[in-house]
Amino acid sequence: MEDTRYDTCVIGAGPAGLAVARALAERDIPYTHVERHTGPGGLWDIDNPGGPMYESAHFISSKTLSGFGGWPMPDHFADYPSHRQVFSYLTSFADAYGLTGRIEFGTEVRSIGKNADGSWTVTRADGRQSVHGQVVVCTGSQWHPNVPDLPGHFTGEVRHTVGYRSADELRGKRVLVVGAGNSGCDIACDAARAADHAVISMRRGYWFIPKHLFGRPVDTIAQNGPKLPMWLEQRIFGALLRVINGDPRRLGLQKPDHKLFETHPAINSMLIHHLQHGDITAKPGIARTEGRTVHFTDGTRDDFDLILLATGYVHKVPVAQQYFGSEQHPDLYLSSFSREHRGLFGVGFVETNSGAYHLFDTQAQLIAGFIQDTQRKLPSAQRFADLIRNDRPDLSGGLKFVASPRHTGYVDGGAIVKHLAKVAGQMGWRTHGNPPSVSARQPVVQS
Repeated sequence: MEDTRYDTCVIGAGPAGLAVARALAERDIPYTHVERHTGPGGLWDIDNPGGPMYESAHFISSKTLSGFGGWPMPDHFADYPSHRQVFSYLTSFADAYGLTGRIEFGTEVRSIGKNADGSWTVTRADGRQSVHGQVVVCTGSQWHPNVPDLPGHFTGEVRHTVGYRSADELRGKRVLVVGAGNSGCDIACDAARAADHAVISMRRGYWFIPKHLFGRPVDTIAQNGPKLPMWLEQRIFGALLRVINGDPRRLGLQKPDHKLFETHPAINSMLIHHLQHGDITAKPGIARTEGRTVHFTDGTRDDFDLILLATGYVHKVPVAQQYFGSEQHPDLYLSSFSREHRGLFGVGFVETNSGAYHLFDTQAQLIAGFIQDTQRKLPSAQRFADLIRNDRPDLSGGLKFVASPRHTGYVDGGAIVKHLAKVAGQMGWRTHGNPPSVSARQPVVQS
């Protein structure tokens, strides 16, 4: 067994794992980095088996607000980068900071275990073990599909969208997409263009936010506009959406049963377009299935060859579930620090309404700052350890999120970033990474 008890083990080399590796490397903190796939990028590598990526996928936050600190997305990227652009960005980031060569690729972790002295044993799939002072789990939150049972008995094909790749799979078929998350909306639009008949089913009404307003990415308007009380922002922007989209019931959609921003944002400009053109039909929830017929809660029915379940994911952490607890939302301080198990961290399991990479970067910097100050036995480490146990800040940003499994533990992006910055300031830690010390070529993929 390899003894690296003063080392930190980072599990996973997707966006979260790369952010953590950079934060550790910048401080010269020893670490071991393992990744089960053959390269960095995580779910953004469409060729990684078992991943949720599909050909029409794009970021739902704009390139301007989506990069890691010190390594912005390049100007030649689209306003909302494609999955290939995002993947090229991640690989270029790993190369620029010298992270790629330090990753053990093709190394799957079977489990982690806490030792009596507080260290951690990491067991790989081939049986090899190593001991570490800390473990940061960055295995991602979109690898384990949430597959609900359909009422009745459907004799056609039923699949979760985790296995969906392109619109070619829909040609010549009558397709029902269940769920109106961002991937569900994307895939419903694929079906509108490619399937013989396309329907999207959603149990509630949603606010659909266009990707551009006044010719600009919508998140840049929110970021750079005046800071308003949340109730006023909901009222003004909600009125604007009603003007832009009209009455959703005219298109077969249900009226939202919640205020704007109280669910994960559905940022999509094309679903309304296809509904307006009759390329796809909206239906409420499923009452029952019978053969190839689906009966909806409004009393209507339709026949389908394929049902695609865009019903989200559970935050399973197979390598460390006994330490992370809930599969829906692990109880981690600031969505990163285990409250019960010192030396255990997780990045990439937060559910929020903002761009993720800036948040991953900040979480990684706090983890690295805490590890470094702990090793130096500085007072800040104990102060922060006390916060981990006792601090339970309100990170709702004044929003009352809907009661659904996905929104258990959901946080407002602005609120958590603000609180992270406040805590980092109190500890004397920075909140974002620096530019690479040597010049590196930015990604050039444009497809």
